[in-house]
Amino acid sequence: MQVFYAPDITGEYFTLDENESKHTVRVLRMGEGSGIKLIDGKGNLYEGVISEPDQRACKIRIINIIKGFEKRDYNLHIAISPLKNPERFEWFIEKSVEIGIDEITPLICRNTEKQGLKPDRLNNIIISAMKQSLKASATKLNAACKLNDFISTPHTGTLMIAHCNDGDERKGICEVYIKRNDVVILIGPEGDFSEEEISKARNHGYIPVHLGKSRLRTETAGVAACHSIYFINQ
Repeated sequence: MQVFYAPDITGEYFTLDENESKHTVRVLRMGEGSGIKLIDGKGNLYEGVISEPDQRACKIRIINIIKGFEKRDYNLHIAISPLKNPERFEWFIEKSVEIGIDEITPLICRNTEKQGLKPDRLNNIIISAMKQSLKASATKLNAACKLNDFISTPHTGTLMIAHCNDGDERKGICEVYIKRNDVVILIGPEGDFSEEEISKARNHGYIPVHLGKSRLRTETAGVAACHSIYFINQ
């Protein structure tokens, strides 16, 4: 069933914009009575049917609202370094949203090679991934933040830093994380966190963790961390 993002939806009817109307009626050939789903990014799923299949303003009649659709009982926040190749960072965002994540903060570290991001493009990727995976709650993309500023800011839940320094006593995520707890996980850049950064994070309560025996790329580590929390909470 076709899914649309409708953050401003109110009332019994909703009208798709011209581009979505044309795609729905002309390309998908959906007509009166065809089923439609809408998500508002606030946790609500709307089920509706097409009442007026106009190519310029397709009107949807809402027949059911599911509030708090598949709401998670924990909050997952991953702070991850942007990457030199923006497509790889975008891949992380897409896949983590599909799995289920509440907040993403681009984390500027000593070894971060590229700091410039395109928030509008990244938010469009978030919306697309929400529609693909039927997520009714929007993932929040925060402004980029320096590591020192981030760890100095109070965060709730279990705090972790995933890094590759074998000299540190790292634990597996499953050894640290307790089901249904909120969690914040730091993921470093291609060159990993510096020893000084790891030490500062530890002093602020971040527990060193690993993601298995393999040495993962930053974007893979982010997805692996996201899925680990998802899996533990099932």
